[in-house]
Amino acid sequence: MATTERLERLIADEVGKCCGTDVDDRLADLHALADGAAVDDAAGRADVDALAALGSDTRYRLVRLLATADGDLCVCELEPLVDVSESAVSHALSTLTDAGLLTRRKEGKWRYYGTTDRATALLDALEATREVAE
Repeated sequence: MATTERLERLIADEVGKCCGTDVDDRLADLHALADGAAVDDAAGRADVDALAALGSDTRYRLVRLLATADGDLCVCELEPLVDVSESAVSHALSTLTDAGLLTRRKEGKWRYYGTTDRATALLDALEATREVAE
């Protein structure tokens, strides 16, 4: 009820008056907006997972390193480049792979990682927004 009262005050401030139908109309518009922005589907969940995976300094750095490499790299090649243990690097790579940002292939006892097109697109988008902010 308090939410509706605040909404009534907002509408009254915006248009000078407010009645029940104004609130109902605004609520219908807001619910339509919420339905369009829902992340309850698989695609929305995958987006949240990808963004969450990039939310760690280590994971973000690993994706950037792999994106700039001339090919896939092994955990043992990545460990010296980040300030965490090999176990932490492996865990970070697993999280990034599960989020669809890295590919993983095994050759003998070695695992190699590379970026997916999605990771590249996200890094490009971040770069573009950084340029706009400057």
